[in-house]
Amino acid sequence: MRTSYQVFAGSCFIAVIFMGSSLRAGPEDVPLPPNYQTSFVNYLDVDRYDRKRVRKMYVNPEAQAIAKAGAPLPNGTVLIMEDHDARTDAAGNLTRDDNGRLIALAPVGNRFVMMKNDTWSTDNGNWDYAWYQKDGTLKADVKYQGCFDCHNNRQERDFTFTYWKFVSDQAK
Repeated sequence: MRTSYQVFAGSCFIAVIFMGSSLRAGPEDVPLPPNYQTSFVNYLDVDRYDRKRVRKMYVNPEAQAIAKAGAPLPNGTVLIMEDHDARTDAAGNLTRDDNGRLIALAPVGNRFVMMKNDTWSTDNGNWDYAWYQKDGTLKADVKYQGCFDCHNNRQERDFTFTYWKFVSDQAK
């Protein structure tokens, strides 16, 4: 026969397990991985003529190795979007390389990181977001609801814009 203490202790243990399986995340839980430019896969560059910017998209190699078309992206997926100003001529017109693509200037601007962690419970499944400045520090006072709202429109693509399509295209 169990004592009331044993029942209470067991109930607390179950409550701790339940709470631990549905943690809220925050930008401080979404790190900017060191050396991602050389250790991650640069899967896409996007020319943003409207912003005179090139956006480079990266994914961690562990996720790239096991991501499957049509399936939710693996736990631990890290996606990084970094901004580069595009080269312009003396008149301020965008210049292009031999393939007609914008030319990214070397300094990296802002970096936007999204990370999937199956223990997190967010408005976008298990994803959370962080915004890092040019110097690599987490940008303070950011309202991340815009990230959640925008990515929520891609629920059928596991809340991603470019990587889900990249994985699907690779399977063809």
